[in-house]
Amino acid sequence: MGLGGCIILIAVGAILTFATDWDMQGVNLDLVGIILMIVGLIGVTTFSSIARRRRVVVPPTTQVVEDPAAHHHRRDGYSDGYGV
Repeated sequence: MGLGGCIILIAVGAILTFATDWDMQGVNLDLVGIILMIVGLIGVTTFSSIARRRRVVVPPTTQVVEDPAAHHHRRDGYSDGYGV
């Protein structure tokens, strides 16, 4: 479930808890709303902790060795095959 789904759970739970006065026999809508809000909050915290872990940039552990001769290529027209 993504972040949007968690926010929707929180919103639906808040609506059931605070904005409705329905009475259903055998179902406590206030308790259902509180449960939905708690599940939504757990989802938001889990999603944010996973997203924070993904953003960590780890520097490379292997050392990059450059060939110094690769940068000193002479372009005089004779060493690259032209003018032979």
